[in-house]
Amino acid sequence: MAPASTPATPKAAARPAGRYAVYVAAVPLRAPQGPAQALMSAGYSLGLWDLQHFMVLLRPDPPRTQAPLVFDFQPRDPEDALAALSVLTRSKIPGVVRRRKLRRIPDRTSWFVGICDGDAADAAERFSERWPTDLVVGEHDCRDYTNGLVEVLTGEKRVLESLRSSSSSNEVAP
Repeated sequence: MAPASTPATPKAAARPAGRYAVYVAAVPLRAPQGPAQALMSAGYSLGLWDLQHFMVLLRPDPPRTQAPLVFDFQPRDPEDALAALSVLTRSKIPGVVRRRKLRRIPDRTSWFVGICDGDAADAAERFSERWPTDLVVGEHDCRDYTNGLVEVLTGEKRVLESLRSSSSSNEVAP
C-alpha cells in the first residue's frame, strides 16, 4: 500500500540546481480492503504489469543531503469502492498528483531511466500543475503521467513501453 501524502505544492525552500537521476518505480495498485486489495497484491507479486502503480523518482546526482522525491498521479481515494467501480466502467474519477520524499530509492521495483540537468523538481512541479486531474484508468492514469513526466525530464518517450519490453533487466541505460 502506498503511503498517504499531500498533493504537489510549490517548493517551500530553494533547492540547489544540478543534475538529477530519474527513476521509474512500481508499487501495488491500491484498492478497497478485501478481495480487490488481495487481487492487486497478488498481481503485483506475480509481476503483472497492468496491476502496478507507476511513479517518477528524482534523486540528486550525486546524492546530497536532499531526500529523493516521488511524483505520481492516482485516484483521490484509491481505496474507495467507487474508484474500483470506475476501473470496470472506465468512467472519470477525481485524481490527485502527489509529491513526497523518500528515504532511499527502492532497489527491486525501480529502474534508472536517465539524467535531468537543471532543477528536475521544479520542472516536475510545473508539469504536475498543468496535469488534468480527471482520472480514467487505461486512458488517463499513472502510466500516462509517468510517461509524460519522464519525457519532460529526460526526453525519453513512452518509457513504460521500453521498460516493459526489457522487464527482465533491473536497470535501463541512460
